[in-house]
Amino acid sequence: MMKTEINRTVVTRMIALFGFVAALWVIQALNWATGYWFNTLFGLIPRHVSGLDGILGMPLLHGSFAHLISNTAPLLMLGGLLVTTATRALVAVNACIILLGGLLVWVFGSTAIHIGASGLVFGWFGFLIARGLVDRSMVTLGAALIVGLLYGSIIWGVLPGQPGVSWEAHLFGALAGVVAAIAIRTHVHAPRVTGIRNR
Repeated sequence: MMKTEINRTVVTRMIALFGFVAALWVIQALNWATGYWFNTLFGLIPRHVSGLDGILGMPLLHGSFAHLISNTAPLLMLGGLLVTTATRALVAVNACIILLGGLLVWVFGSTAIHIGASGLVFGWFGFLIARGLVDRSMVTLGAALIVGLLYGSIIWGVLPGQPGVSWEAHLFGALAGVVAAIAIRTHVHAPRVTGIRNR
Protein backbone atom coordinates (compact mmCIF):
# COMPACT_ATOMS: atom_id res chain seq x y z
CA MET A 1 0.00 0.00 0.00
CA MET A 2 1.46 3.38 -1.06
CA LYS A 3 1.99 6.15 1.49
CA THR A 4 -0.75 8.35 0.02
CA GLU A 5 -3.19 5.43 0.12
CA ILE A 6 -2.27 4.75 3.75
CA ASN A 7 -2.78 8.40 4.69
CA ARG A 8 -6.17 8.47 2.94
CA THR A 9 -7.20 5.24 4.70
CA VAL A 10 -6.15 6.57 8.11
CA VAL A 11 -8.10 9.81 7.58
CA THR A 12 -11.20 7.86 6.50
CA ARG A 13 -10.96 5.59 9.54
CA MET A 14 -10.41 8.51 11.92
CA ILE A 15 -13.54 10.18 10.52
CA ALA A 16 -15.42 6.90 11.04
CA LEU A 17 -14.14 6.70 14.63
CA PHE A 18 -15.24 10.24 15.44
CA GLY A 19 -18.55 9.53 13.71
CA PHE A 20 -19.05 6.45 15.88
CA VAL A 21 -18.38 8.40 19.07
CA ALA A 22 -20.68 11.21 17.90
CA ALA A 23 -23.39 8.62 17.24
CA LEU A 24 -22.99 7.37 20.82
CA TRP A 25 -23.73 10.89 22.05
CA VAL A 26 -26.81 11.17 19.83
CA ILE A 27 -28.06 7.79 21.08
CA GLN A 28 -27.39 8.83 24.67
CA ALA A 29 -29.38 12.05 24.21
CA LEU A 30 -32.33 10.10 22.78
CA ASN A 31 -31.98 7.47 25.50
CA TRP A 32 -32.01 10.14 28.21
CA ALA A 33 -35.02 11.85 26.61
CA THR A 34 -36.99 8.58 26.75
CA GLY A 35 -36.10 7.86 30.37
CA TYR A 36 -33.46 5.32 29.31
CA TRP A 37 -36.07 3.18 27.61
CA PHE A 38 -33.43 1.98 25.11
CA ASN A 39 -31.47 0.29 27.90
CA THR A 40 -34.41 -1.91 28.85
CA LEU A 41 -35.23 -2.67 25.23
CA PHE A 42 -31.74 -3.23 23.79
CA GLY A 43 -29.47 -3.91 26.78
CA LEU A 44 -27.78 -7.29 27.14
CA ILE A 45 -29.61 -9.59 29.56
CA PRO A 46 -27.62 -12.77 30.28
CA ARG A 47 -29.27 -16.09 29.43
CA HIS A 48 -32.49 -14.44 28.21
CA VAL A 49 -33.36 -14.86 24.55
CA SER A 50 -34.86 -11.38 24.59
CA GLY A 51 -31.47 -10.06 25.71
CA LEU A 52 -29.48 -11.55 22.83
CA ASP A 53 -29.83 -8.39 20.75
CA GLY A 54 -27.92 -6.71 23.56
CA ILE A 55 -24.75 -8.30 22.21
CA LEU A 56 -24.94 -5.65 19.49
CA GLY A 57 -26.83 -3.06 21.53
CA MET A 58 -24.66 -3.03 24.67
CA PRO A 59 -21.74 -0.97 23.23
CA LEU A 60 -24.14 1.72 22.01
CA LEU A 61 -25.98 2.34 25.29
CA HIS A 62 -25.02 4.09 28.53
CA GLY A 63 -26.63 4.66 31.89
CA SER A 64 -25.84 8.37 32.14
CA PHE A 65 -23.91 11.16 30.49
CA ALA A 66 -21.15 10.64 33.06
CA HIS A 67 -20.96 7.00 32.00
CA LEU A 68 -20.53 8.02 28.35
CA ILE A 69 -18.01 10.73 29.23
CA SER A 70 -15.86 8.16 31.04
CA ASN A 71 -15.81 6.01 27.88
CA THR A 72 -15.33 8.78 25.31
CA ALA A 73 -11.64 9.56 25.92
CA PRO A 74 -10.42 5.93 25.88
CA LEU A 75 -12.58 5.19 22.82
CA LEU A 76 -10.89 8.03 20.94
CA MET A 77 -7.40 7.25 22.24
CA LEU A 78 -7.40 3.47 21.84
CA GLY A 79 -9.47 3.62 18.68
CA GLY A 80 -7.08 6.21 17.28
CA LEU A 81 -4.10 3.94 17.95
CA LEU A 82 -5.95 1.04 16.33
CA VAL A 83 -6.93 2.82 13.12
CA THR A 84 -3.53 4.48 12.66
CA THR A 85 -1.46 1.31 13.12
CA ALA A 86 -3.49 -1.35 11.30
CA THR A 87 -3.96 -1.55 7.55
CA ARG A 88 -6.72 -4.13 7.30
CA ALA A 89 -9.08 -6.50 9.11
CA LEU A 90 -10.44 -3.85 11.49
CA VAL A 91 -14.00 -4.99 10.78
CA ALA A 92 -13.03 -8.56 11.71
CA VAL A 93 -11.25 -7.37 14.87
CA ASN A 94 -14.24 -5.34 16.04
CA ALA A 95 -16.69 -8.11 15.12
CA CYS A 96 -14.67 -10.58 17.21
CA ILE A 97 -14.55 -8.23 20.19
CA ILE A 98 -18.24 -7.32 20.08
CA LEU A 99 -19.66 -10.74 19.21
CA LEU A 100 -17.36 -12.99 21.25
CA GLY A 101 -17.15 -10.63 24.21
CA GLY A 102 -20.91 -10.04 24.18
CA LEU A 103 -21.72 -13.73 23.83
CA LEU A 104 -19.52 -14.57 26.82
CA VAL A 105 -21.28 -11.90 28.88
CA TRP A 106 -24.64 -13.32 27.78
CA VAL A 107 -23.60 -16.84 28.85
CA PHE A 108 -21.66 -16.09 32.05
CA GLY A 109 -22.71 -12.58 33.12
CA SER A 110 -24.58 -11.75 36.29
CA THR A 111 -28.34 -11.19 36.12
CA ALA A 112 -28.65 -7.53 35.20
CA ILE A 113 -28.95 -5.30 32.14
CA HIS A 114 -25.43 -4.87 30.80
CA ILE A 115 -24.76 -1.66 28.87
CA GLY A 116 -21.82 0.52 27.89
CA ALA A 117 -18.96 0.79 25.41
CA SER A 118 -16.38 -0.15 28.04
CA GLY A 119 -16.42 -3.75 26.78
CA LEU A 120 -15.23 -2.38 23.44
CA VAL A 121 -12.63 -0.21 25.22
CA PHE A 122 -11.27 -3.24 27.05
CA GLY A 123 -11.38 -5.22 23.81
CA TRP A 124 -9.21 -2.64 22.04
CA PHE A 125 -6.93 -2.53 25.09
CA GLY A 126 -6.49 -6.32 25.07
CA PHE A 127 -6.02 -6.37 21.30
CA LEU A 128 -3.38 -3.63 21.20
CA ILE A 129 -1.37 -5.14 24.06
CA ALA A 130 -1.58 -8.71 22.74
CA ARG A 131 -0.88 -7.68 19.14
CA GLY A 132 2.37 -6.06 20.26
CA LEU A 133 3.46 -9.33 21.85
CA VAL A 134 2.30 -11.43 18.89
CA ASP A 135 3.65 -9.33 16.01
CA ARG A 136 6.66 -7.86 17.84
CA SER A 137 7.15 -5.16 15.23
CA MET A 138 8.30 -1.68 16.22
CA VAL A 139 4.86 -0.27 15.39
CA THR A 140 2.82 -2.78 17.38
CA LEU A 141 5.24 -2.84 20.31
CA GLY A 142 5.22 0.95 20.38
CA ALA A 143 1.40 1.01 20.37
CA ALA A 144 1.34 -1.61 23.14
CA LEU A 145 3.78 0.46 25.20
CA ILE A 146 1.67 3.60 24.82
CA VAL A 147 -1.48 1.72 25.77
CA GLY A 148 0.22 0.13 28.77
CA LEU A 149 1.54 3.46 30.03
CA LEU A 150 -1.70 5.39 29.52
CA TYR A 151 -4.31 2.77 30.36
CA GLY A 152 -2.54 -0.07 32.16
CA SER A 153 -4.41 0.69 35.38
CA ILE A 154 -7.79 -0.11 33.79
CA ILE A 155 -6.91 -3.80 34.05
CA TRP A 156 -8.32 -3.66 37.59
CA GLY A 157 -11.71 -3.12 35.97
CA VAL A 158 -11.89 -6.84 35.14
CA LEU A 159 -12.19 -7.73 38.83
CA PRO A 160 -15.62 -8.35 40.41
CA GLY A 161 -17.02 -6.45 43.36
CA GLN A 162 -17.53 -3.00 41.84
CA PRO A 163 -21.16 -1.95 42.35
CA GLY A 164 -22.95 -0.97 39.16
CA VAL A 165 -19.99 -1.93 36.95
CA SER A 166 -20.17 -4.75 34.40
CA TRP A 167 -16.78 -6.25 35.17
CA GLU A 168 -17.86 -9.21 33.02
CA ALA A 169 -18.03 -6.95 29.96
CA HIS A 170 -14.55 -5.65 30.82
CA LEU A 171 -13.09 -9.13 31.33
CA PHE A 172 -14.68 -10.80 28.33
CA GLY A 173 -14.06 -7.78 26.11
CA ALA A 174 -10.35 -7.91 26.97
CA LEU A 175 -10.24 -11.67 26.39
CA ALA A 176 -11.98 -11.26 23.03
CA GLY A 177 -9.41 -8.61 22.11
CA VAL A 178 -6.58 -11.03 22.91
CA VAL A 179 -8.28 -13.73 20.80
CA ALA A 180 -8.60 -11.26 17.93
CA ALA A 181 -4.90 -10.37 18.17
CA ILE A 182 -3.91 -14.03 17.98
CA ALA A 183 -6.41 -15.12 15.33
CA ILE A 184 -6.57 -12.11 13.00
CA ARG A 185 -3.64 -10.66 11.08
CA THR A 186 -4.07 -6.91 10.66
CA HIS A 187 -0.80 -5.81 9.02
CA VAL A 188 0.69 -2.62 10.39
CA HIS A 189 1.56 0.77 9.00
CA ALA A 190 5.33 0.89 8.61
CA PRO A 191 7.83 2.77 6.45
CA ARG A 192 7.91 1.40 2.92
CA VAL A 193 11.32 0.02 1.91
CA THR A 194 11.99 0.60 -1.80
CA GLY A 195 15.58 -0.52 -2.08
CA ILE A 196 19.02 -0.68 -0.49
CA ARG A 197 21.68 1.91 -1.07
CA ASN A 198 25.32 1.48 -0.09
CA ARG A 199 27.55 4.36 0.73
